[in-house]
Amino acid sequence: MNETGPRPPYKTLDRDLDRFSQLEAATAYVARPLVAPGIALAFILIAGLAAAVLFGNGSFNMIIVAAAACGAYMAINIGANDVANNMGPAVGAEALTMGGAIAIAAVFESAGALLAGGDVVSTISKGIIDPSGMSEASVFIWAMMAALISSALWVNLATWVGAPVSTTHSVVGGVMGAGIAAAGFTAVNWATMSKIAASWVISPVLGGVIAALFLALIKSRIVYQEDKIAAARKWVPILVGIMTAAFGAYLALKGLKKIIKIDIQTALLIGLAIGVLSWLITIPLIKKQAEGLENRNKSLKVLFGIPLVISAALLSFAHGANDVANAVGPLAAIVHTAEYGDFAAKVSIPTWVMIIGAFGISFGLFLFGPKLIRMVGSQITKLNPMRAYCVALSAAITVIVASWLGLPVSSTHIAVGAVFGVGFFREWHMERRIQKNLSVRKEYKRVGPEERRRRKLVRRSHFMTIAAAWVITVPAAALMSGVIFLILNAVVG
Repeated sequence: MNETGPRPPYKTLDRDLDRFSQLEAATAYVARPLVAPGIALAFILIAGLAAAVLFGNGSFNMIIVAAAACGAYMAINIGANDVANNMGPAVGAEALTMGGAIAIAAVFESAGALLAGGDVVSTISKGIIDPSGMSEASVFIWAMMAALISSALWVNLATWVGAPVSTTHSVVGGVMGAGIAAAGFTAVNWATMSKIAASWVISPVLGGVIAALFLALIKSRIVYQEDKIAAARKWVPILVGIMTAAFGAYLALKGLKKIIKIDIQTALLIGLAIGVLSWLITIPLIKKQAEGLENRNKSLKVLFGIPLVISAALLSFAHGANDVANAVGPLAAIVHTAEYGDFAAKVSIPTWVMIIGAFGISFGLFLFGPKLIRMVGSQITKLNPMRAYCVALSAAITVIVASWLGLPVSSTHIAVGAVFGVGFFREWHMERRIQKNLSVRKEYKRVGPEERRRRKLVRRSHFMTIAAAWVITVPAAALMSGVIFLILNAVVG
């Protein structure tokens, strides 16, 4: 064959196959962004179908089906946004891979919701509105439906923007807005709302202060000691004991209420016993792990790795036990009202509703969670295992203190506040060391203002975005909920 003759058949075939492979690659690229929403939509439809099968033909059957679908949508958004606060620090500190974090969170969030989740929840989200102000059952149902839809939409928007917000506060805002639209401003318990507004400040500040104090303790007792490994062998078991004591008390207080009612004093005693036992078990484990490690900071990260993974798992379990019930509360209220024709301040959460919540969280975390996990774990400030462990410790202890004081705090605000607390403490500590070191101080003074801002250890842009999202969560969800209620009531009321 000469150069002007026909091409060999295999070259034509190769060219055609190459075109097909390029087409397949392009199709896969275009379709990839639609995979996650497609799976999420399938789960929402399955939740609705399951509700239809369970309730058969009834006057309120379609309402329950729609509510189940909205509840599934809400649960997916909880997984996408809320769970990042538990897993972000462990991933940012490289103690867990993204895949490992998602797997652990999915298992422990579901276990917490199904095994220790609250079986009774205030349907009007901790007494925010008075149900007696509602004229009839259908009005109450549309109010709860509006609250469910608006809170889910708000959390979805916050996830898209990249701001970790409180799911519970979103529900609170949704319930308040729908209550005002349905029964006026007098239906709202403004004393309760003022406590929740105060928690916007209390939660992150308390979380940040406690995390900073623990980081200061670790630096003074371990990092700056001559024999770091010997110091770590002494203090890491103590810190693990404190962590397990806090989680033990929290889960005794929240998770055992299905079996027996426990007061705060008994819960603290249970936590103390668990903490002492964990401390005794951890001493030989850390001693063995420390063998052969070099006397430097990098070795300390190894010793904090496993405790950090355990703390992330326990945080997920505690979150599943507590926050999921709050999120599916409006769905439980709708189901109760549709079944019995009346509304009550407290209702039992059916098992199938908790299953929707548990599985929805897992799907949301798997499909959409990585974005917020990266934000909390690495984009606010740089975390290592020691700093991340301080965040986990702070989250556990702050929730216990808040429960004891009767303060309505947000686990999201605590965890993110703890991350900021760690970052701001590092900035303060760095400035302090610069002031003490004359040569470093002279060099630092030569750096221009722009470069100084760039060297800050906490990214101010993320701080402002997250703070703004926290402040407007309740009013934004309330406004959306009020509008949605008026539309629903006008169309189908």
